[in-house]
Amino acid sequence: MAEPISVESMPIRRNTLLLAASMGVLSATLQLVAAVASLTFVLVSGVTGLLGLGPAIFLASSGVSAQVAGRMMDRFGRRPVIAAGFLVGAGGAAVTGLGARAVSTVVVICGFVLIGAGAGAVTLVRTAGGDMYPPERRARGIAYVLSGAVFGAVLGPAVFGPIFAGRHPAPAEMTVPWLAAGGLMLVGLALVLAVRPDPLQIAKLMAPAEPDGGPPAPAAPLRELIGRPGVLAALLAAVASFAVMASVMNLTGFVVVDHHHHDQQDVFPIIGAHVLGMYALVLVVGSLVDRIGRPPALVGGLVVMGVSCALLFTVDSVPGTAVLLFGLGVGWNLSFVAASAELVDRTRPVERGKLLGFSESLSAGSAAALALLGGVALDQLGVSALAFGSAFLVVVPVVLIGRIRRRPALARVADAEA
Repeated sequence: MAEPISVESMPIRRNTLLLAASMGVLSATLQLVAAVASLTFVLVSGVTGLLGLGPAIFLASSGVSAQVAGRMMDRFGRRPVIAAGFLVGAGGAAVTGLGARAVSTVVVICGFVLIGAGAGAVTLVRTAGGDMYPPERRARGIAYVLSGAVFGAVLGPAVFGPIFAGRHPAPAEMTVPWLAAGGLMLVGLALVLAVRPDPLQIAKLMAPAEPDGGPPAPAAPLRELIGRPGVLAALLAAVASFAVMASVMNLTGFVVVDHHHHDQQDVFPIIGAHVLGMYALVLVVGSLVDRIGRPPALVGGLVVMGVSCALLFTVDSVPGTAVLLFGLGVGWNLSFVAASAELVDRTRPVERGKLLGFSESLSAGSAAALALLGGVALDQLGVSALAFGSAFLVVVPVVLIGRIRRRPALARVADAEA
């Protein structure tokens, strides 16, 4: 009889490195989306007043996809769903590039939808990171996977910066970078397919046995998951931090080029600095979250984001904007890792994808609405409206989170249900 497989025999480090590398590929691709999605839409459609519509389409599609992908992850495993996300995203990038070449708004929108759908599945890679580590090291496990995005922060400007150098914004000029993004997504697909065994299998081996020794209980419905201690606070922080971060990041490219009159290639160092802020300190943040607990990290991250957003109207230089976008990324990182760890803590393996997918769906949907409204505000009222409105939206949840009763963040699901 074959010996049972143990967690110790699993290639957790190898899986973590592969997933981190795939996160780097996604990070590099999303920098292009952040930098030129608004510009691509405006150039192709000719409608400046709806400059936030491009990112809004991407984010809304990502939110819908994340909800479906999360449930599929719990049923079929993490690896096939993440791999499918990369494949769909690659196709979407190619379609966007062809739409820009043909100056077709409809085709570009279809491309944005596909890229968003793919990204919605791939961003749930943090679920796989949380699967492979015990509760006392879970935030660090999630941070290990997210740390691959630091490589993406360097890869994005290295790949896309030279493509835009010396070029004037025009629809046809957007074709090559979007096709390059599709190629990067195929690299991510290959990395994820090399992950074995599926992290969900590792999570099931690591999960505590049922008290009565019987078969595992079925997954709880979403309403019950949301009602568990600590979940609502984590959801508030996750939604507020992601929505503001994503909407501001996606509108920054237009701010830098149109409002501050810099060259298009100047956007990439700024977005690169933002991505560095999001992920460069993620290993330190993961350890910090495990040490101080989830609630203080949630609040601290939101406060840092609020300050960074409020100061956006005070600068118009590339270095100054880069510093504030770096701070925005650091604040998001702190809130995001804490919220993700809390949501994983409060769920069993067969429930995690559902809850994190729901969180991602709410976050992306809110970000889509903010990108659209922020684009209108930016066009009509200027940078100050975007800055103070964004700051307000991340500070208000701090008050709400403070009123939500929590239990210790590292409590096991069994304790939360007792």
